[in-house]
Amino acid sequence: MLKTDGGTKIRVLPDDVIGRIAAGEVVERPAAVVKELLENSIDAGSRSISIEVKDGGLSLIRVTDDGEGMSRPDAICAFQRHATSKMRSDMDLWSIRTMGFRGEALASIAAVAHVRLLTATSADEVGTKLEVVRGLVGSITDAPPVHGTRIEVMGLFAQQPARKKFLKSAPTECTHIIRAVQQAALAWPTIHFRFSLNAQELLNYPTVRSERERIAQVYPRAFLDHGLPLNSEQPGANLTGYIVDAVHAKPSRIPQEVFVNRRPVRNLTVSHAVGEGYGSFLPRGCHPRFVLFLELDPERVDVNVHPTKREVRFSDNECIHQLVRRAVRQRLSGAGEVQGAGDTERSDRISPQIAVSWTETAGRGATDSPEAISSPPVSSERQLVFVSEAAEAYVRVPSTEVVALGQINRTFLVTQVGGNLVVVDQHTAHERVLFERLYRGWTSHSLQAQPLLLPESLDLTPDHAALIRRHQEDLEKLGLEIEPFGVTTVLLRSTPVGLGPVDPKMFLEDLLEDLIQWERVPAFETRVRSVLASLACHGAVRAGRSMKLDEIKRLVEEWRSEGEITTCPHGRRTSFRLSTDDLEKMFGRVGW
Repeated sequence: MLKTDGGTKIRVLPDDVIGRIAAGEVVERPAAVVKELLENSIDAGSRSISIEVKDGGLSLIRVTDDGEGMSRPDAICAFQRHATSKMRSDMDLWSIRTMGFRGEALASIAAVAHVRLLTATSADEVGTKLEVVRGLVGSITDAPPVHGTRIEVMGLFAQQPARKKFLKSAPTECTHIIRAVQQAALAWPTIHFRFSLNAQELLNYPTVRSERERIAQVYPRAFLDHGLPLNSEQPGANLTGYIVDAVHAKPSRIPQEVFVNRRPVRNLTVSHAVGEGYGSFLPRGCHPRFVLFLELDPERVDVNVHPTKREVRFSDNECIHQLVRRAVRQRLSGAGEVQGAGDTERSDRISPQIAVSWTETAGRGATDSPEAISSPPVSSERQLVFVSEAAEAYVRVPSTEVVALGQINRTFLVTQVGGNLVVVDQHTAHERVLFERLYRGWTSHSLQAQPLLLPESLDLTPDHAALIRRHQEDLEKLGLEIEPFGVTTVLLRSTPVGLGPVDPKMFLEDLLEDLIQWERVPAFETRVRSVLASLACHGAVRAGRSMKLDEIKRLVEEWRSEGEITTCPHGRRTSFRLSTDDLEKMFGRVGW
């Protein structure tokens, strides 16, 4: 046996330090504790799981289930490192059918918190109460024989201030916990999930029979209203779920959920395949939104590639990629041609085409009225009519006046500005006008709010309601008064002056996406610009709306007064211009 003297630099770390290092791989934040405990409850065959949290999970995390419970010997053994009932040898790693399997969760949690366990099996006459402090099993006492398990995690990271300081605020940590609960609920619709924060119930997902019903519980109704169901299979693999149709794609990536054998994971193969499936269906600047469930033969997927089991690896990436890509592409193609009518904005690319042809007439000029066209010809002789050009050069009258000529497809405004032909996208141009006005109002501290005649009531998911509450004060500075009304309901009471009517539901959907991005954007001005851009977008005239000539003239004049900026705040084009020189070249008049 190799021996070392006292002068060696290499030391074997104490067991408690080893445990805390291992805990760092599994217990990143309170949400990771909730996720691990939920997986244990699911593996125990629970039909009902309750999660209670205080102070973002730092003071208390309590998970109670009605699963099979544990005997006293098993309860004691469960807190040892790599103790598990789900594996017997390394060969079991290639056919894992449970959520947890490593045997690290309870030991890692107990290394950084005070843990209390109450459990009993259906055969026990007396239950077990177990206390574990900093990884060491303390008292073991009798408890009522309540079938199932309750685990309480208290003072998380209380003895690790260096770890604790890297956590976010309690509301942010709670948002991560809510996401963990929602992912578990999406994966297991036959389990009843409840979640309470500071003794107030935020989530209640009763048992349902299908993925669709559970998705309707977790996400706003609009997701399913715009969702297309997927159901595709091949030998050893089955894909189900929902994708949002391309017309309702948004700049946000929420939700983008992938479940492999009921396990929420991140996988580049699946994400890339979804993007490939959307392909050219997807509007510029938008992302797919989806909830997908992939069921595979366990031997075809490796779930042991990440300490927290967030990533998986497929034995045949190309096969899975083709399955997902083909399912998405066929579903989008089968949904019919993507339309851009109504309030849905279309591509802003303009490809002007000018066709020059010889025209036969029956003795009528180019300015005939409909009545003249329907009148009998003066002469039955058919002849070609040539227009005699003026000998003198054209006289160009410099002018900046806007002359409204009309509308194309109730989307593009055709105008003459001086000697130029200017085609303007009515939505993006108006959006730019409103944004510039809102931004000036904010920078000059003169942005005022106008109360709605009747406040708009909107139901949100708990995490979204918490997000609104967290930024309520900042939103008021932008003329937005959004008042919490109960646990998950808010009232929209006011919007900025001069904005005009907006659809409250659609606006709040985009506003929430902006607020989610706020967590990653430190500069307040950048945050403000995103919200003002959303306000301008929802307040602007929509594509598909008919406009009179005086309205066209006024809108284009307002756009020009803001500097004729060629893009909207989101980067889309506002206008297309042809000068007189361009027109003369196109029609071959140069040099005449």
